[in-house]
Order: sequence, then structure tokens, then C-alpha cells
Amino acid sequence: MRSKLEALSSLSGPSGFEAEVVGAAVELMSPFTDEAYVDVFGNAVGILRSEKPNAKRILFSAHLDEIGFIVTGAEEGFLRFASIGSIDPRMLPGRELTIMTDPPVFGIITCLPPHVLSAEEMDQSFPMEELRIDAGLSQEDALREIPVGTPAVYRAGFFSLGKDAVCGKAMDDRACFLAALLALEKLDKKELEQDIVLLGSTREEIDHGGAAVGTFSLDPDLCIAVDVTHAETPDGGPKHTDCVLGEGPAVAFGPNHTPWVRDRLFSLAKQKKIPTQRIVMEGKSYTDGWEMQISREGIPTCVVSLPNRYMHTPMETVSVKDIEALADLLAAFMEAPGWEGDCR
Repeated sequence: MRSKLEALSSLSGPSGFEAEVVGAAVELMSPFTDEAYVDVFGNAVGILRSEKPNAKRILFSAHLDEIGFIVTGAEEGFLRFASIGSIDPRMLPGRELTIMTDPPVFGIITCLPPHVLSAEEMDQSFPMEELRIDAGLSQEDALREIPVGTPAVYRAGFFSLGKDAVCGKAMDDRACFLAALLALEKLDKKELEQDIVLLGSTREEIDHGGAAVGTFSLDPDLCIAVDVTHAETPDGGPKHTDCVLGEGPAVAFGPNHTPWVRDRLFSLAKQKKIPTQRIVMEGKSYTDGWEMQISREGIPTCVVSLPNRYMHTPMETVSVKDIEALADLLAAFMEAPGWEGDCR
């Protein structure tokens, strides 16, 4: 499992440029589905079909894109750039990047050494528009070798952190995609009463476009969005969450979450002795779940989350135990969703 997660984490796929990751996802889904393909929008789709006539369909979505950068120009060989997705500019100076040319090249976001900064400047962050990427090129070479529109992502390794946690880039949301994939593997193409569809969605970090298009096209009867949520960190600031790394997946409460679906998830977790946590998403969940819930005439939907420390950094940190527990919960729901409530 760790090797698959490391492989997924290492791939470059910012929103709008996910082809490499999507291709890998289709290949991973193929052994556990009846059909796996890339749709017109660029999503990865895997379908495990029921032999039951007029079977209902459950759609599980986990996005494959990651935050990143895009080159907007060059000045004296240093590359101007903009962000793809939500990025904190305070952490950018000195960061290593993979610039997605063919072949990829290495880059560093520029920074001033502390020796030349005033005391006031030491406590300030630099606006992103003042930062540049150094790829070691002259102005002429920069414009030729790294043209405007070239994407880039964080360059990060994959490391164990203690006995259970692992860290690397793009755990948001490839760790959740892996959990859904492991759930399919647990089913081992078992005959089910309903179709199971896994959507490796694209563009979640910018507009949830992959989920919107994929949900409309696949026309499910029920949706589960699988995405990361913030795990508690000892940062000394105000407490933003009670979600703890290593204590299991979190099931959400709020208007983006159909109550009977949520209750069924908790019931299955209790039956199977799967540790779970509770989180509140008081408005839009800012996950694929929102686009799924309001597709067509509306679809019963719930968000199930994997705790994640240091979200949208190169060292997102998740628990292997949580991934395994999430896979167990998703597999249980795939097999026995219950179909209570008002469902088409």
C-alpha cells in the first residue's frame, strides 16, 4: 500500500494538467473493475457493474489533481509564475519545484538570505507576484526551454513519520483515491446489488469541474465524496478541529451531507468496528461533494474524509491506519449501502 501511495504522490498533476496521474489511475483500477477509461473531460473512471437488471449506481469521487504553479513570463532568466489552487505564499521562498517540461527540469523559488534582510523584513512574507523561479537559465534559454504556460509542482520526497504516518505532496487527494481503490480490491469483483463507480476527478482544486461533469455523465443514484480534512496540529494557535490523525476517517455533518447516508456510514462503522470521527462542514464542503449533490435534480450525497496535517504543503501528512480504516468503511458501504431514504 505504501509503495502505491508513494508512486501516486510522486506524479505531477496540477489542476488542468492531470494526464499523467489519470493514466496511472486508470491502470490501477483496471484489475478491479469491469471497465476503466479516461472520459472526455479527462477524469479517470472505473466501473464495477452489477448483473442485477436496472441496478442502482453509487459514485465515489476522489480527486487526482494537486495544487501547483504556472509560468507567466521571464525576467533576466528568472521565471514569473502564478498559483494553481490555494497556496500560502509565506512558505514559498526556497521551495524546490518540478517544472513540467519534457523532460522535467528542477527549479527553486527565489529567496533572499537572512544576512541581507532587515529585522522588519524578517517578519514579513513576500507577495507571490514578487517571487520568481530560478531554473539556472539565461533569459534567452528560459523563454525557449520553459515557455509561458508551463506548469510546475512541488518537488517532494515520500517519508515515514514515526511508526504510522507518511508524508509527501498530493496526499490531498491521492491518499483518498488509494483508499477507494483498496476498497474495490477488497470486494475482489464480488457480485453486488448495485454498480460501483470510482471517479478520479480532475480540477477539484480550482472549480470542481471534473466532479460536475463526471457526476452528470455517470448519472448515479447516490454519491460519496472522499477527500482530506484538517487534522489537529500542535501549532499553538486557536483550535480549528477535533479531528486527530490516527483515529480513523471522519464523516461530515452539515447541509452538504444527506442524513440517512451519513447515518448508514456510522452504522456500518459500528457494525464493522471501524474507528470513525465526526466533523462539521457548516456550509459548502468545498469538496467534490457539493457539485455531486446538486447535479441533475439532486443526488443523496455525503463526504467522508481522511485526516491530513499540513494541507497544501509539500509535506502533507496522513496515517496509514486511517487509510486502511477508510478503505474498510468504503468497502462496507459499497457492499451494503442500505438505500434508506428518498433515493431514485
